[in-house]
Amino acid sequence: MDIGKRTTLAILGGLGLLGSSSAFAHRRRREAMDPAEMEERIERAIKHIGVEVDATPEQQAKLTEIAKGAARDLAPLRAQGREMRQQGVALFTAPSIDKNAVEQLRVKRMQHADAVSKRITQALTESAEVLNPEQRKKAAARARRWRHLG
Repeated sequence: MDIGKRTTLAILGGLGLLGSSSAFAHRRRREAMDPAEMEERIERAIKHIGVEVDATPEQQAKLTEIAKGAARDLAPLRAQGREMRQQGVALFTAPSIDKNAVEQLRVKRMQHADAVSKRITQALTESAEVLNPEQRKKAAARARRWRHLG
């Protein structure tokens, strides 16, 4: 699963505090999702999660905006991840291995992963602040059923 797919699932799953992002789980395509389609899917997922945790319309609206903002911010990182994967293939299939270039790419990929992680964490924290403790418990219970989490 590529970073874009993992990112999308993490954002949407996390915005429901690991609620249901199954609307996105079936997507198995390599190209970037159309921004309008992404926003539509985010809206549907948040509505679904909102029902499960008894979120008010105002909470759902806030969660939707958080998810859409994170998706917009993370979209360029998906393209960067794809480029880095292509660079890695080129480096490892070259006639000779350039260890310095491989190390530079490794460092770049770690920085990329950190940027993705920071943005997802920001979205998760903002989402957690929108929901009350009881709603977060409901979301966590749903996450345990959905992902078999402990």
